[in-house]
Amino acid sequence: MKELLLRRYPETRRHLPRDVTLGGMECEDGERQPWHQHQHGHVVMALRGVVRVLTPAHTWTLPASRALWLPPNTPHELHAVGRMQFCTISIEPGTVSWLWPNALVLTVGPLLRELAVDMLSDGFHYAPDSRTALSIPLLLRLLCEAAAPGEHGLPLPSSAKLLAICEHMMMAPATDYSLERWGEELGASGKTLARRFKDETGMTFGRWCQHMRASEAITRLALGASVGDVALALGYQSPSAFIVMFKRLFGRAPQQYLAVAER
Repeated sequence: MKELLLRRYPETRRHLPRDVTLGGMECEDGERQPWHQHQHGHVVMALRGVVRVLTPAHTWTLPASRALWLPPNTPHELHAVGRMQFCTISIEPGTVSWLWPNALVLTVGPLLRELAVDMLSDGFHYAPDSRTALSIPLLLRLLCEAAAPGEHGLPLPSSAKLLAICEHMMMAPATDYSLERWGEELGASGKTLARRFKDETGMTFGRWCQHMRASEAITRLALGASVGDVALALGYQSPSAFIVMFKRLFGRAPQQYLAVAER
């Protein structure tokens, strides 16, 4: 993942056929949309399964109840977890005044989800008087109202040693190594690693591990695993201990988080 995170692609300008367009795609488990970026704003919305979105500094896990806004010129890669269907909403800069300057999680309610699915049928080149064209103002309003500023992506460090630690932890989330133990493995001081980790991610290593395990939990639960199985797989002593951690991070129980918001 390190090389992928550090790649850069040349910017290309391709105007959208309309100020707002929608596209959809189905992917099998493990498929990727390699690193790329857009000159327009971009919403990634999972319709089935789970999509992971990577940028050079963060990773997000999106079940069907969440979407992600990416500002123009944000390098990103998409990973399918399970059989996955997703849609994208592309918005030309200047179309509306509220386009956010930073990546932002959106809560996807039933109306937003079903509207997006319905609008996919007309493709990019919809007629100015089509139902899709008439639905655009409502779609934009729902997106504006869907912002979930309290939900953040998982930050990633920039230095090679710390990124290697994070890669291992994300592949084996039940691992319970401290940074002192990692320091012994990598030939570095645990205190130095802890200081650099906080500087590069804005989190202590322990808090980062909590968020990483919560992200993995969202993936497994969205794919049908039980709370008990997920708690055991991630190293928690009991389902109740896992639920307490999850509620502390997200303000609600796992199944409430995964449920499509009633809007």
